[in-house]
Amino acid sequence: MAKRKIIEIERDLCDGCGLCTTACMEGALELDEENKAVLVKEIFCDGLGACLDVCPTGALKVVERESKEYDPKATFEHVLKIRGGEAAEHVHGAEPAGRKPAPHFSGGCPGSRACEIAPEAGPKDAKQVSARSELTQWPIQLHLVSPVAPYFQKADLLIAADCTAFSFGSFHPDLLKGNKLIIACPKLDDTTGYMEKLAEILRRNDIRSLSVAIMTEPCCSGLFHLVEEAVALSGMRLTPRKIIVGIDGKIGS
Repeated sequence: MAKRKIIEIERDLCDGCGLCTTACMEGALELDEENKAVLVKEIFCDGLGACLDVCPTGALKVVERESKEYDPKATFEHVLKIRGGEAAEHVHGAEPAGRKPAPHFSGGCPGSRACEIAPEAGPKDAKQVSARSELTQWPIQLHLVSPVAPYFQKADLLIAADCTAFSFGSFHPDLLKGNKLIIACPKLDDTTGYMEKLAEILRRNDIRSLSVAIMTEPCCSGLFHLVEEAVALSGMRLTPRKIIVGIDGKIGS
């Protein structure tokens, strides 16, 4: 077994509402005989923490510890058995051999669905104007930025999931302008050390405000939770502002 991120439940805080059991697309959580949330099997938990958003008592958190690896194929079969085929389509990373995907998307992970987005209609003769970049520093990828870079000092900081800038057409004027930028992907990056580096950036630089832009996909919520953990680790009094971008390019809630 290797160390990885996995959900942990503080049993005394759980009030048995059951919201986490339905929020978890992988069916990794259920209520036991005492009406408390429990982990069904470690291999069903992808560690991305989509369930954290719905827990009203703070009983859930993502920790890093030794655990069996997440098994998307076994998880698909588990969800198929307990919830049916439509629910199994949403299992993170599952692509069972020999299974034909539904016509509107391919793959099992909601963030990997193939879909076509119709562009919004506009005047055919509208003049295309090149918008200016609001990026004021380099590098921007979390693996590459330095906690002691001078541009972070007293900055308004935007931490954005990689896909947000491509999905949200007004990313530069509406989100980036006036902010320093860090980008990361909670699903595809090796996030080892991310929390510690972010905590160091916050601790060293007297950050004035902190915003986190993520996509609507469940796997993307892991970035916001990582930032929350970094804030707690840093000891700084900051409340991250969450900005949710849909694949249709619209800001949601």
